[in-house]
Amino acid sequence: MSSHAATAPAAVSADYSNASSAGKALSLGIVGLLLTAFGLFVSGTQVVAMSYLVGITYWTAIAIGMLLLVLIHHVVDASWSVVIRRQFEHGLSAFKWLFVLFLPLLVSVWMKPGLVWPWMDLGHEIHGGHTVGADILYQKKAVFLNPTMFTVMTLGFFAIWNWLSARLRKASFSQDADGDLKWTRMNRVTAAFGLPLTALSLTFAAIYWVKSLEYHWFSTMYGVWFFANCVRGALSVGIVIMLWLLGRGDYQGGVYNKNQLHCISTLAFAFTVFWAYVTFSQYFLIWNANVPEETFWYNIREVNVDGTPNQWKYVGIIVILFGHFVVPFLAMLSYRFKTTPHIIRRIAIWILGVILVDLCYNILPALKGADGNPQPFFSITLLWVLTSVVGIGGVCAWAYLKSFPTTKLIPIRDPRIGECLVHHE
Repeated sequence: MSSHAATAPAAVSADYSNASSAGKALSLGIVGLLLTAFGLFVSGTQVVAMSYLVGITYWTAIAIGMLLLVLIHHVVDASWSVVIRRQFEHGLSAFKWLFVLFLPLLVSVWMKPGLVWPWMDLGHEIHGGHTVGADILYQKKAVFLNPTMFTVMTLGFFAIWNWLSARLRKASFSQDADGDLKWTRMNRVTAAFGLPLTALSLTFAAIYWVKSLEYHWFSTMYGVWFFANCVRGALSVGIVIMLWLLGRGDYQGGVYNKNQLHCISTLAFAFTVFWAYVTFSQYFLIWNANVPEETFWYNIREVNVDGTPNQWKYVGIIVILFGHFVVPFLAMLSYRFKTTPHIIRRIAIWILGVILVDLCYNILPALKGADGNPQPFFSITLLWVLTSVVGIGGVCAWAYLKSFPTTKLIPIRDPRIGECLVHHE
């Protein structure tokens, strides 16, 4: 009786705290989305639409990364990640809202073709006075690049991600109630076919949503680059969530193990190196081949039409090269940095910031002015990128916080939970 009396107020307090946090997150999301909509009257439809594409791609990439990490956990039968896996499962609840938030871009495909993706407007003028419809490269890709295929594929992407997420969440949450091993087997089967499905869908999503903005460009590394950013973003969010729960007392009583933090931080370090390898390989191969159909993409991000350096050159060198790789790489070489909460939290937030800049680097230069030069990085466009990120991020945080109290903090009846709680390096 006394035990119940002691724990009941704490449970009520936790529920109130989660509900309050969810409400604040949703309010922040609505404000961010309204400010983005206000930008339509300030900067025009195209500028805001491109900024919004950055925001929706950013949060969708992080959700995809969470999905991949859950699938990888099950397919390799990992033990150390059982505790943090539950938070990724809550994060997967954002997919249905990301689909809803992507709908304005799908509507623009049919209401105003070419607003975001120029190839959708066959009359759009490209270099040399030619139009998209008369361009031989577009004609060769028209079966793949057309509004109908774009819409069907995008609907398919979200259908796959939502379906896989629903299966994983159902099995994991149900096991908390009955402890039946059939749910573990179900998730392993889901992971077996879900990994190739997710890999293919994220690759095509990156090509359709981002790479096709400049459809003349060729790169065989693009899907892998996007994959690296997806996982790096998800791992960084996982670190932030893990330390947030630890800070407010949820992970006390033997749930938190410093070695779990070390493992997720080490994985983030590994994907930092992987991202650098993929990004350098893409740049080096294009530079070495020196084929105009490939080099123009980097030229746009280095010099203006008159040959003078533009802002994107310095973004590429300072933020992408040093911020995305050198700084986190050197920081995470240290065991102490990887296992000290306030340090690894800052590193994770830093990585989330440079992933956003990386997406800006890939998307915004496709927005060109009347002089043919790419939209500068430091412009009002960046404001609408930030409002989009805040708006969509607020909705994603709300979805996570709404899902959080619906089940146990950790998968208490997972076969590997015991190993996870006493995990050592």
